[in-house]
This record gives sequence, structure tokens and C-alpha cells, in this order.
Amino acid sequence: MTKSTLSLKQIGSLFKQAVSGKEQEFTSGSIRKAVFMLSVPMILEMLMESIFAVVDIFFVSKVSVNAVATIGLTESVVTLIYAVAIGLSMAATAIVARRVGEKEYEKASQAAVQVIVLGIVVSLIISAIGILFPKEILQLMGGENDLVAEGFGYTQILLGGNVTIMLLFLINAIFRGAGDASIAMWALVISNVLNIILDPILIFGLGPIPEFGVKGAAIATTIGRGTAVVFQLLVLFYGWSKIKVRIKDVVVRIAVMVNLIKVSLGGIGQFLIGTSSWVFLMRIMSEFGSEVLAGYTIAIRVMMFTLMPAWGMSNAAATLVGQNLGAKQPKRAEESVWKTGKYCAYFMGLVSIVYLVFATQIVSWFTSEPNVVSAGSLCLRIMASGYIFYAYGMVVINAFNGAGDTVTPTIINFVCFWLFQLPFAYLMALTFDFGPTGVFLAIVFAEVLISIVAIIWFKKGRWKLTEV
Repeated sequence: MTKSTLSLKQIGSLFKQAVSGKEQEFTSGSIRKAVFMLSVPMILEMLMESIFAVVDIFFVSKVSVNAVATIGLTESVVTLIYAVAIGLSMAATAIVARRVGEKEYEKASQAAVQVIVLGIVVSLIISAIGILFPKEILQLMGGENDLVAEGFGYTQILLGGNVTIMLLFLINAIFRGAGDASIAMWALVISNVLNIILDPILIFGLGPIPEFGVKGAAIATTIGRGTAVVFQLLVLFYGWSKIKVRIKDVVVRIAVMVNLIKVSLGGIGQFLIGTSSWVFLMRIMSEFGSEVLAGYTIAIRVMMFTLMPAWGMSNAAATLVGQNLGAKQPKRAEESVWKTGKYCAYFMGLVSIVYLVFATQIVSWFTSEPNVVSAGSLCLRIMASGYIFYAYGMVVINAFNGAGDTVTPTIINFVCFWLFQLPFAYLMALTFDFGPTGVFLAIVFAEVLISIVAIIWFKKGRWKLTEV
């Protein structure tokens, strides 16, 4: 992949290689090619993840406003599960990538097993809470009585089956760290196809299958993700990846697990800060009624459709940093980050223009309620104004994580989310009567601040000295 312009045929050939997983070496050769070969399947993987959200909202929006708001409130709680899953997955990616860069494949496999064990233990605890207290969870989040009565089944099933969410995240993180991004992508393809097929059948009913309403969306999602986890485990145990788990690897290794927990604590703390901030923002939004809450939920789901590809590119940066540090090439690791950030900014800049111009039309695809459309389109326009900052912020933050330095992003998140975003959102929305606009502005300003601070810190270069 040279600096000259590539023909469509050459791009098509590279794309085919990327999705087939043929490219395995990322510590030598062209950095641009390495970024492309990792980013393509990771972007497609994240697009598949975001399709879950969009598909569920599309079908559930045909049920009721309360059903959409139920998903919004439940997802704000599920983000706490994501915090643990992503925190562990950051450690998994960093450690597996470092071991692969060092050519220590057996140690990478041992780390993979410990990640899966930890994920199962945590998910069982969350399942018990979700199954026993779904109504209380929705009430705690500010759900009105009719919303709780209609939607608690969705919350119960989604949280009860959260092991599928947890393992899908964690095992895909293992594949990404190994550079097998295409396998992670195909796992999401499987889960999405099943979700798209099952959603309308289970929500609205078909033949002998009864109409489950909003609860059907949770059943479809859980079945889709669960099937993908079975596929992932087959790949791990049958050796279709760089990481091959053998029977002798399926034991608890205290030293490996301690190292994994040490690295993951920063990541879990980092995302608990971020996601708990989102929970409090959702609580503030619930003060303005179900229609505003539904509009906000639709806008966030639409945004996730384009934030996920950016997250995919940032995951590529994390893998490149981890593997190149393992191969003792810190300069190449740093160059990979800046190039990935530039490509991500190009993409996010184009998307922001689309959202700024067509926000109303996009939200109208999901609902015809005028107040819901108004709130959702306002949210989409304000948030899109910071998209280029988000691009660099996501890539640089994930580069720290790929190096195993999960402490630095945790500090950045604490300052920008808890000390700035939450007080600002509360004051603007409720004290100074800006309403939902105050919350939207707080989100944008906090993300811009994160990007600026992260870039300044990254340039200091201390992340290059992190050992995992």
C-alpha cells in the first residue's frame, strides 16, 4: 500500500484480504496497510454491534413510546455491564497483543482462558440481580408506573442473559488482540442476522409464536448473541485463530489472572466512570418526560451507528500499539496512532455534516411523534458538532489502553465526566432551565475536553514504558 493512489480493484483486493483474515503480520511493512487491514473488519464488527441497537429501536418504536423509553432506561443500566466487559476486554486485547508481538502464543492462550472465566463469574452475579429486581431497576432509573409494567420483562431477560453480552465482548477482544479481527467481525454478523430475523417475529408474533412486545426484542438479542458466543468458542477450541485453547489451558492460573485483573482494574474503573455518568444523564433526561427520553434514546442509537466504526478504528490502533510494543517498536506504535486518528477524523467529519443537515429526517424514520422527533433531532445536531474531536479522542484513549496503560484514561475520564460533565449538565438543564439542551451541550463539551487532554498526555510518551 504505497502513497500513490490505489485503484478500485486494488482497494477491493485489500478489502477482501481484510475480511478473510489473511493478513497476520502487523509489526512490519506498511503502517497504512496494517491500519487498513485491521480497521476494515473492526469497523464492520462495530457496525454489526450498532445494528443491534438500531434494529431493536426500529421495531420497538412500532409498539409504543414507553417501549422505546424502556430500552433507553435498560440500556443505561446495561452500560454498567459494558463497563466491566470493556474494561476486561481492554486488558485482554493489551495482554494478548503484547504476547503475540513477542511470539508467545501459548501465554496468549492462557490469558484468554482467564478472561473468559472472569467474565462468566461477573455475569452470573449481574444475572441474579436482573432476574430478581427488574421492576426496581426501572423505578430507580425514574421509569413511570405504566412504563415499568409494560417493560420490566425486557429488563429481566436482557440482564438475566447478560453472559452473552459479556462473552461476546471478551472473546472478540481476544481475537482483536491476536490480530484476528475478521473472526470477531463474523461473530457479530451471525448474531445480527439472527437478531434481524427474530426481532419482528418475537415482538409482533408469527403463526404459533405469540406476540411478546418489547420483551421479544430482548429474547431475540439474547438468542443472537448466544449463538455468536458458541461460534467464538468453537473457533478458540478448534484452532481457527492464532489463539488456540487446549484442554490443558482450561485451568485457573493465579499469576496470569492477577496480571489480567491488575490491567483490567484501570479499564473497568475508566468505563464505570464514563458509563455511570451516562446513567446520571439519563436520570436527568427522565425529568422531561417519556417523549423527550424516547427522542434522546433514538438519537443515541443512531449516533452509535457511526460511533461504532470510529470505535473500530480505535480498536485497530490499540492492537497495533500492543503488538508493536511487544515487538520493541515504540516509534511504529506511535505513528500507527496518528495515522489511525487522521483517517477516523475524515470519516467522522463527513458523518457530522450528514447529521447536521438531515437530523429531522433521520429521526423521523423511527417515529412520527412530533415531540419525539424534535428532541431527537436537536440531540443529534448538537452532538454531531463535536464529531471530529470524538475521532481523535477515541483513537488516542484506546491507544493508551492498547499499551496496557489503563490508568491514564481513567484519570482523564474522572476529571472530564464526573468533575465537569455531570455538574455542568445538572446546572444547565435544571438550574438554568436550558432543559435537554443543557444535557446535550454537557456531553459535547466533555468529549472535546477529553480529546484535548488525551492528545497532550499522549505526546509525553510515558505509555511506551508500560509493562503488561
